[in-house]
Amino acid sequence: MTETVPDGERDRQTESPDDGGLTTGKPPGPDGLPVLGNVHSLADDALAFYERQSAEYGGVARYDVFGTESYVVSDPAAIERILVDDHDRYVKGQMPQEQLGRLLGEGLFLSEGEQWREQRTAVRSAFFRERIEAYGDSMVEHARATADSWNDGDVVDAHTAATGYAFSVLAESLLGDDIDDERETVRAAAESITERFDTSRLGSFLPEWVPTPTRRRYHRRLDALRATIRDLVAERRAGDLPSNPGEADDLLGTLVAAAEMGAIDDEELVDNAVTFLFAGHETSALGLTYTLYCLAGRPEMQERIYEEVAAFDDDPTAAQIRDCPALTAAVDEALRRYPPVHSFFREPTEPVELGGYRVPEGVVLTLSPWTVHRDEQWWDEPESYRPERWLREVDGETVHGDDTAGPAVGERPEYAYFPFGGGPRHCIGMRFARQELRLATATLLRRFAFERETESLSVQASANTRPAEPVRLRVRAR
Repeated sequence: MTETVPDGERDRQTESPDDGGLTTGKPPGPDGLPVLGNVHSLADDALAFYERQSAEYGGVARYDVFGTESYVVSDPAAIERILVDDHDRYVKGQMPQEQLGRLLGEGLFLSEGEQWREQRTAVRSAFFRERIEAYGDSMVEHARATADSWNDGDVVDAHTAATGYAFSVLAESLLGDDIDDERETVRAAAESITERFDTSRLGSFLPEWVPTPTRRRYHRRLDALRATIRDLVAERRAGDLPSNPGEADDLLGTLVAAAEMGAIDDEELVDNAVTFLFAGHETSALGLTYTLYCLAGRPEMQERIYEEVAAFDDDPTAAQIRDCPALTAAVDEALRRYPPVHSFFREPTEPVELGGYRVPEGVVLTLSPWTVHRDEQWWDEPESYRPERWLREVDGETVHGDDTAGPAVGERPEYAYFPFGGGPRHCIGMRFARQELRLATATLLRRFAFERETESLSVQASANTRPAEPVRLRVRAR
C-alpha cells in the first residue's frame, strides 16, 4: 500500500540487524497536545479522524490518547496478518479490558487463550447452521409484527423500530421469553452504555475508575442488568435443564447447561449473557436501520428485491433467502457503507512488523472497518450505496456468491471488507446476524416501500456506529 506522508512527519528509519530486518522509528502521525495527545480530535469526530489518519499517513498511522500510544491500521494486508495469519501474536489487550471489563467481564468477547477456547466450545452449538436456520421463523414473525404496527403513509423512526424488532428476536431466539419482561432494564442499560462510550464526550476517554456522573449512572444500570440476568439463571436452574449444551433450546439454556457441566463458571455465564444481549440486538438493530435507510434512497433496488421475494408464496425462509442475490447484496453493501462496529482493537504480545514498521509489544492497534470500507483504493465511489458492486453475471444469471461474507466482486484484498472481524476471533453470531437482516428486510419489503424523510444521515462513534439523530422513513403500503 502506498503511503503519503507530509514532509517532516515520518521519523527517520534505519535497518537493525538484530530484529530480523524490521525498520526502527515510529509510524507517522499527527502532533498532539500535552497530556491529552489526540483526544481532542477524536472527540470532535472519531470516525473522520480515523479516515484522515489513513489518507494522510498511510496504512499504519500513529496517534496518542492520554499518553497511550496507538496506531490506526487501515492496510487490508496488515489487518489480515493481525486477525488471521499471526493471530496468536495478538490479544484484545489492556485498553478494551479497562474500558469494557465492567460491561463484558470475562465473557467470550474479552477472554483470551484457553479461557476463550473453552467458552467458545461451550456455546458454539447455539450457532450451528441448523440452529440458526431454526430461528428463521421467529425472525420473520417479529418482522411481520413490526410491519403490522405501521399504516400506509406513516413516518417511522427506523432505528427505534429496528431496535424493538432485534430485541424481540433475541428474547425469543437466544435468551427465551424470560427476558421479555425486563425491556426497561435492558433499555436503560443500553442508553447508559451509549452515553458512556460516546466519543464526542472527552469523558469517554478517561480511565474507568474516574467517577463522573455518567459513569455512576452507567455502573448503577449495569449492576441492575446483571442482577436481572442472575435472576433469570436462577429460574432456569429451578426448572428442567438439558443434559448438555447442544440440547438447549436457546442461548441462555446453552450457557446454563455449560455451567452445570463445569465448562464455564457462574460469572462467565453472566458475562456471556450480557455480551450476547448487547452484541446480539444492538449490532443487528443498527444493521437493519442502515439497510432500510440506504434502500430508501434507491427505489429501483427496492423493487428489484421486491421482485425476488414476492416470487415466494409466503414470506421467505432462511433457506430461500440464499437464492436472493439482490437482497444479499443490499445488506452487505449497507454493512460496508455503515459498519455497525466501527473499530476492532488488538495489542501485540511481542514486537511485530506491520507496514514496514516495528511495532512494540502492547501498542493499541485500531482496526477500523469504517475507514477501510470507505477507502477509494479498494472501492469505486465508496461514499455511494451501490449494491450492484456485489453482483455478477454467470451464464446469464445474476449471482452474489455463497452464504459467507467476503469482499465484493472485483480485484481487492479480502480484508477490504470485515464488518464482523475475522480469523478465529470473528463474531460468532455473524451467520445469525446476516440471516436476521435479510429475513427482516425481505419481510418488510413485501409489505412496504420506503422513502427518506431524513435526507442526510449523521453518525457518531460510541460502543457502535450509531445515528446521531432519528432516522425517519415514510412507509408506503404495497
